[in-house]
This record gives sequence, C-alpha cells and structure tokens, in this order.
Amino acid sequence: MQLHDSKSATAGATRWFECPVSRLGDGSAHHFFGYYNKPVSNRDGTRMLANRVNVMQGELGVHFAAQVGYFNMADGVFHAFGETTTWNFQMGCQLQWLENTPSSVIFNTRSFEAKAVYPDFGSTIVDLASGARRTLPLPVYVVASSGEYALCIDYDRLQHSHPTIGYFPHTPRAPLPLAPEDEGIRRMSLATGEHVLIVSMEQLRQFQPVASMDHAFHWVTHLEIAPGSERFLFLHRWTECIEDETRWLHRLFTANADGSELRLLECGDHPLPPLDAPPAGIFDYEKAIWQLSHPTWRDDDHVMIWGPHDAQANYHLYDICTGEVEVVGRGVLTENGHMTYSPDKRWILSDTYPDDEDHRLLILFDTQTGERIDIGRFYTDPALGKINRCDLHPRWSRCGGMVCIDSVHAHDRQLYVVDVREVVGGADA
Repeated sequence: MQLHDSKSATAGATRWFECPVSRLGDGSAHHFFGYYNKPVSNRDGTRMLANRVNVMQGELGVHFAAQVGYFNMADGVFHAFGETTTWNFQMGCQLQWLENTPSSVIFNTRSFEAKAVYPDFGSTIVDLASGARRTLPLPVYVVASSGEYALCIDYDRLQHSHPTIGYFPHTPRAPLPLAPEDEGIRRMSLATGEHVLIVSMEQLRQFQPVASMDHAFHWVTHLEIAPGSERFLFLHRWTECIEDETRWLHRLFTANADGSELRLLECGDHPLPPLDAPPAGIFDYEKAIWQLSHPTWRDDDHVMIWGPHDAQANYHLYDICTGEVEVVGRGVLTENGHMTYSPDKRWILSDTYPDDEDHRLLILFDTQTGERIDIGRFYTDPALGKINRCDLHPRWSRCGGMVCIDSVHAHDRQLYVVDVREVVGGADA
C-alpha cells in the first residue's frame, strides 16, 4: 500500500493505512508495560522493558506479584531481573530506563522499612550490565531525563481516589485528610534518596481557589517533567464524590523543578451532573468533554493536553511562557487519547477509547500537513472492566520508526510492535 505525497494531503483529512504489527515473545505468559510516556526501549533498540504476569486479569493486591524484565529484540526472549507487588495494569510499576545511565532501570517496589513517608512503598534501581541494585525510600512517579531526580506522590491517595492507578498498602491506614499541608509532590534525589516536599495539597487548594474545592478531596496525578528537566507539569484534581468520575474537577499546572513559579494553565471547574443522573459507563469519564487528561510536553515551552479551553474540547497546545493556546488537529483529533510527540516533533501518536464495537484506534497525526492517519484497530474485551482494562498506551521507539502498544485483541495481554516507517519515514527502532 502506497502513501499519498504529504504535500498533497488535505488539511483536516483522515485516512486509513494498515501498518505491520508483530507480537513480542511466545505468548506463554501475559506481558504489558503500562503507561504511554516512559522510555520503554534502550538507546540502541535492542531491549524493550515489560512486566510479566500469569493471568490476564485479577484482583490486584499486596500478594499479586509481577515479574519485571525486558525482551531481547533479536530473539524475542523475555529476561526477568526483578519482581514487584506495587503495580497495576494501567501504569505498571513505573518501570523505565534511566536516561543518564543507559544500562540502568528503575521501578517501584514494596518497602518494609520503618519510615514516616509512604511507609509501604519504595523504588529499586538495577544496573543490567553489572547486576548491582539499590533501593530508594520513595516510589517514583516520573524521572527527570537528566537522571538527577524523580517526582514522587502518595500512592495511598491515588488508591483512595483513583484505584485504577494506585497501589494497595500492606499496613493499616488512618483516614486521609482532604488537602494536607504535609503531603503533595516530593522531589527525590536519585543519587542519595533524600527528598523534600515541593508542592503541598493545601498549597494547591489555596492557589486561586474555587468554591467546589472547599469540602472536596484533593490529589495530584499525571506528572511529567520537561525534556530539559527544569520544569514539570501535573494535574490537580478534586471532588466531593470520588465514586463518580464525572464529578471530578481538574486543573493543569506547571512549576519549576523545585516547586517554585507555580503556573495555572487551565481550570476545568465545570457544571456537575445532578446526583440522580444515570450511572456513567466504563469509559464515559475518559470521553467527557470537560475532562483535562493526558498532558504531554512538546518541548520545554509547550504543553499539549486533551480538554476544554473556552468551553471547547480539543487537543490544545499551551505556550507556558505567553499563555497562548492553540487547537491541534481541529476536526480530526476529536477524542481523548494517550498522546505523545515523535522524537522529531513532527508527528503526534495517540489512541482512542473503545467505540461501540469495542475497538480502539491507533492514530498518527502529521502536524505539518494536518492529516490524520489511522494505522490500527484493536479489539478490547469489555468484560475486563475498569481496573483490568487494557489501553493501547502507544509509545515511540527511540528513532521514531516503531511504536510499542499493550493490547488484548488476541484474547491475551501482550506487547506488540507496530512498524510505522512507511508512514513517518526514518530508521528502525
């Protein structure tokens, strides 16, 4: 199948191009990576990180262990180098390569040391070349590409508010306060494990507050560090009704790496549905036009996110210096998805939530021509529900010629590599 010349592509057009798809491994167990915005392949593309479990779905808990390892891309063999009980099907265990040490990885693990902050959870760094490993006192959410620090949050708070991406504690917990002054976002040194609170929940509640925050439970999520490691973004969420995701409210922030210069880019405080409204479907929350979701950095000065601006839901690109906002893919990028920019920043990779036939689309968008290209359609079993669902969570290879996804379209949970070179050009993974 041949592509049309990009110069002749009609701005705003959508077309289909089926890219080759291959499964990683022999399928003898279930494999997944988790989230869409972590480095999954090493620098030379010879290894791809993965989590390995024996069942496709289950009741996650403190005794449900996942093997942590990588696929050798030359022969497809999985090599385990660790195990963890701090994971979920959506984010995995925050497994990722450390960009400043090419042979090292980090992932979250359970901690049994007595400590005041996040007593049940920590993280582990493994050097795959030497086999050396060391533990850190906090679980990570995201790691700076400089390799200097990680940003960490309270997974107990996530487990309470958004259990799809939380961890189960193994010790009893006291009721969580609504917006504590001693909890929020912590910065941890990867060299020493020293950490400091840089943004608190009480600080966020007091920052340009709105009335809906007064009696609400607050949390933070979707943290991402800018490519230059100098700033980070995050979502601040709050609600008086955790069980109903359509009643969650959202704000998008950026801040310096030390928590200073906090900037509010967007506030999604919106009219709430009535309490007697019909129950929402599994994916109604993800498809809601009022949701702020899946922010990503294009570069150090621009953030893209799905959500409303001036009451219009689109992919929006924010200039964090000027405050200017522009629509990306108007009329063709019309659904929330897990989006990231290609290494050369020309292409946007994303997916969709299930359609009426329980299929998800895999999408490429050319920012130069305005053309959307649907490159794959994958079945997802609705019986998996919320906690055990499998989003595609597409991830670029280092050179941009391959895309890695999680999928259950073949009725097991596996990683797949999608060859996009005929669409985007360029080298192999």
